[in-house]
Amino acid sequence: MAAMNPPANASQNTPMIRIAGVSKSYGDKPVLGNVELEVERGEFLVILGASGCGKSTLLNLVSGFVQPNTGHIHVNDKEVTDVTPACGMVFQQYALFPWKTVQENVEFGLKMRHVPRAKRAEIAKHFIEMVGLRGVADSYPHALSGGMKQRVSIARVLANDPDVMLLDEPFAALDAMTRQVLQEQLVSIYEKSGKTILFITHSIDEALMLSTRMVVMGDKPGRIVQDIRNDLPHPRSADVQLSARYLELKKSIWETVQVEVTRSLEAKH
Repeated sequence: MAAMNPPANASQNTPMIRIAGVSKSYGDKPVLGNVELEVERGEFLVILGASGCGKSTLLNLVSGFVQPNTGHIHVNDKEVTDVTPACGMVFQQYALFPWKTVQENVEFGLKMRHVPRAKRAEIAKHFIEMVGLRGVADSYPHALSGGMKQRVSIARVLANDPDVMLLDEPFAALDAMTRQVLQEQLVSIYEKSGKTILFITHSIDEALMLSTRMVVMGDKPGRIVQDIRNDLPHPRSADVQLSARYLELKKSIWETVQVEVTRSLEAKH
């Protein structure tokens, strides 16, 4: 997997993301409580947890869309105090411009940064091909399937060359077969790009297929309750789901998730 070079003021030994003592509340409702987490350069970290445990809030804090009540977040050795271009976000909803072609959508961020026309066309073409959409560069979003639209979203983020890719349940709205294919393609994109990725999901199977490392969050308030290295071999395909190690990891995670979901349900009654 190709490694991306850090900027001159950052060390390879410095975590790409450092979350220290972060808490977040909305009014009198605590969402996150004293979260501590470090993500190394080039890691594919998947955050698992039940609805309402603060996964999306944590992602929004890392991106700078919201600010913590306590604690600090650093991305690539710089504290996050506002929306940061160091992070590129891929949402569950595709957020494409319907009046722009695939090529134009992928070029959009580069155009806003005044990258010359020929250069941005070259960059966009590279990432459109990386996500397997070479034949549809001149198509408009209405002509694309959901899975293709999500790949355009991923290409657009990659074209902007962020230090970190943040993906908030990007495949949740897709059918099971499309989701499986895109999981395998995302692993391939990760291996080619060397990006640090933070990915949110409810699915243990998805986490196991994608990640190099997984953390499970509990709630009331949101906190990390399990941190586990994913040592399943690459390349990963559906076949890996039949392995003894896959089932062992899945059982370990499920036991933690089951405890947290049960605790959350009991707290509501």
